[in-house]
Amino acid sequence: MSDLEPLPRSLLVLGGTSEIALATVRRLIARGARTVRLAGRPSPALEQAARSLRALGADVRTVAFDALGPESHEPVLGEVFAEGGVDLVLLAFGILGDQAHDEREPLRAVRVAQTNYTGAVSAGLVAARALQTQGHGSLVVLSSVAGDRARRVDFIYGSSKAGLDTFAQGLGDALYGTGVHVMVVRPGFVLTRGTAGLPRAPFATTPEAVATAVELGLRRRSETVWVPGVLRPVTAVLRHVPRSVFRRLPL
Repeated sequence: MSDLEPLPRSLLVLGGTSEIALATVRRLIARGARTVRLAGRPSPALEQAARSLRALGADVRTVAFDALGPESHEPVLGEVFAEGGVDLVLLAFGILGDQAHDEREPLRAVRVAQTNYTGAVSAGLVAARALQTQGHGSLVVLSSVAGDRARRVDFIYGSSKAGLDTFAQGLGDALYGTGVHVMVVRPGFVLTRGTAGLPRAPFATTPEAVATAVELGLRRRSETVWVPGVLRPVTAVLRHVPRSVFRRLPL
């Protein structure tokens, strides 16, 4: 146990209404986190999320943040870091989109890409620089197994996550040795409000299971975490399936 890293006590969540993020924050509060900044578009849902976390004993404040407004990321995040040290930045915003509609309406597809990738590149770079300046901290990026290989059913969303995943891995390499830790989390199908009504995929998981994996990854200072873990060998195999076969698989 002595070789495990201490868990963060101050958190900045980018995507403050994400069910996965909130499950993770609840778990970290139970392990000693005391300061939480929930960043997202101002909304009743964001305020409700903050109230629910305050009830657990944490100092929680909401921060107005828009993934689609990259010009605001530096001043908004800079203000949070100016208040005091941040042990963990959790980059959790993203939208699933609707593949069938988005294919017919390219502007909707562009919004998925701008939110999941462009916005994350901007916010990730700003957060990484702030963490590097203070000399410590972790950046946890919620990616997706959907980014591992394009599938007919969600290639717009998957391509945005593929870009995010590659970016986060490269950022982790760039920050290696600086005291800043980057961890990429690749969940499979997560049972949330956003996936309600969709066909349940194999190896489906829950926000709470992802939160447990994030905690363990932080303790181990992991660079990549798969949820559930079985997806790591499964996707490794699928990555090498010939394309003519892959497109016919019921994935």
